[in-house]
Amino acid sequence: MDQTTPQSQSAIVIIGSGLAGYTLIREIRKLDKAVPITLVTREPGYFYSKPMLSTALASKKEAAQLISTPADGMATQLELTVLADCNVSSIDASKKTIQTNKGEVSYDKLIMALGADQIRLPLQGNAASEVITVNDLEDYARFRNAISGKKKVAILGAGLIGCEFANDLVLGGYEVDVIDLAPQALGRLLPEAAALELQSKLSAAGVRWHLSTTVQAIDRQGDSLQVSLANGNTISCDVFLSAVGLKPRLELAKATGIKTDIGIQVNRELETNLKNIFAIGDCAEVNGLVLPYVMPIMQAARALAPTLIGQTTALTYPAMPVMVKTPALATIVSPPAKGAEGKWTTTPVEGGLEARFESNDGKLLGFALMGAATAQRSTLTKELPAILA
Repeated sequence: MDQTTPQSQSAIVIIGSGLAGYTLIREIRKLDKAVPITLVTREPGYFYSKPMLSTALASKKEAAQLISTPADGMATQLELTVLADCNVSSIDASKKTIQTNKGEVSYDKLIMALGADQIRLPLQGNAASEVITVNDLEDYARFRNAISGKKKVAILGAGLIGCEFANDLVLGGYEVDVIDLAPQALGRLLPEAAALELQSKLSAAGVRWHLSTTVQAIDRQGDSLQVSLANGNTISCDVFLSAVGLKPRLELAKATGIKTDIGIQVNRELETNLKNIFAIGDCAEVNGLVLPYVMPIMQAARALAPTLIGQTTALTYPAMPVMVKTPALATIVSPPAKGAEGKWTTTPVEGGLEARFESNDGKLLGFALMGAATAQRSTLTKELPAILA
């Protein structure tokens, strides 16, 4: 059912062909094989695993090899209409239509699965425009092209994506420098002792750290880039990758009169303040939470699918540990809720490390498991409170 002109009427219209959009469609199809679904995407509409972007180099996979199913295959498999390379310019909530570069599309229920953009810091220097971010498959193809035949990559950001790319690049034979304003890697997720353990293992793999500082300027000098740091040091590299975090895509929602804060604000049924318009995935904010990880997307899709076909279901989030894809040291973390009172205790175990965040009365509120300690994942997860009950 892949087609290039919009349907005149479609019950469910989803904007965005990332993991959130396609997971939601799969969940709907488990419940209803007949409801018409149209997927509108500015991308080519194929399905690929975005989490693999930060681990594909070491597994010697080119960008094209990460595509598991092309758009026409997804359209056939899930019995939907795919409008690929299709930009949405506006939403008319009163008429229940969206305007696109391929014409007007009507909806009964509209879902915004818009995703998020990589944050780009304003950097000085004549090579600031050469900074690369990787947020989708096309970005990844450009990045792979940029590093082909090169040796040195500098990464701004020691968070989840920065650490995963750093590990992947050193495994691929590159020299890697990682820069972050925070004093440690994974500053928002790990306690200090666990962060130091990860940094140590990544250092042994070849990563060089530049922490508690930031980039002042990036300048092109012949074949290389000179990165000037705030601490007075300079780094020479061939390619500069920025991985400082994500910001939900809010422009379309704002222009439509949909309430936004960090993300597109939705209730527990994932509905916005405008009736019949929903949001899911990296762009959505539920109870102040924006969780740009795979497990929350799965949970949200399983709740939203029945709601869209008339079986109203409230979203709940159980404890959902995050796996950090760093082969140098297997790491699983379930950070405590923001503002949680308690303290971290860290225990070395043979071949790893276990860190527990416990409340003042001894209840487990979060953990970080490394190496051999990751075997404790399911046991400890059962002890954790739900993120959203």
